Amino acid sequence: MTAIYLLFILMLAIFVGFELIRKVPATLHTPLMSGANAISGITVIGALSLAGGEQSQWSTWLGAASVLFATINVVGGYLVTDRMLAMFKSR
Repeated sequence: MTAIYLLFILMLAIFVGFELIRKVPATLHTPLMSGANAISGITVIGALSLAGGEQSQWSTWLGAASVLFATINVVGGYLVTDRMLAMFKSR
């Protein structure tokens, strides 16, 4: 029963996220991306707490992989944001 609720929440989040991103004007994409990168930083903190906890070895490996992927997401997001902001600078 819990899996059904989690699947419903995932589908609702996908729909709301798609509709939200689709209706944002192009000039607001850069600030929105920066905000999304900040939220990904929270993911890194959660993954660090999972990797460093006293759970099973499987949880530690899963947490370490989560830290790696979340870090790639944060760094890549900030690099793309920086590149987009450089496009707005006057020459």
